[in-house]
Amino acid sequence: MDQPSHIAGAGPAPDSSDSAKLEAMIVELDLLMPELQLRHPGVFALANAWAERYDAVLAATPPELREDIEARLSRIGIRWGMMPGARVTREFHAMPVPPPIGDDKP
Repeated sequence: MDQPSHIAGAGPAPDSSDSAKLEAMIVELDLLMPELQLRHPGVFALANAWAERYDAVLAATPPELREDIEARLSRIGIRWGMMPGARVTREFHAMPVPPPIGDDKP
């Protein structure tokens, strides 16, 4: 599975072992976030722990994948409140929503 930057000829496709290593690092970071929050109850300690792991992932990222990896890390950071951005949530109803009271239409 080639990245769009490779199709455009931005450089050689990354080694599959590099991609697998990056994927493992990102999954590990995402799974580690609840533990980080428990071990670092202060906002600055948690931000520092996040930044260390974020930087480690980026340091292992080949230049041709950097933009994609930064986007993924950004989404994880937004979800955990570590990076600025809006978390989009939506209410999912288990049953159909009844019409509002007073909206009787003939």
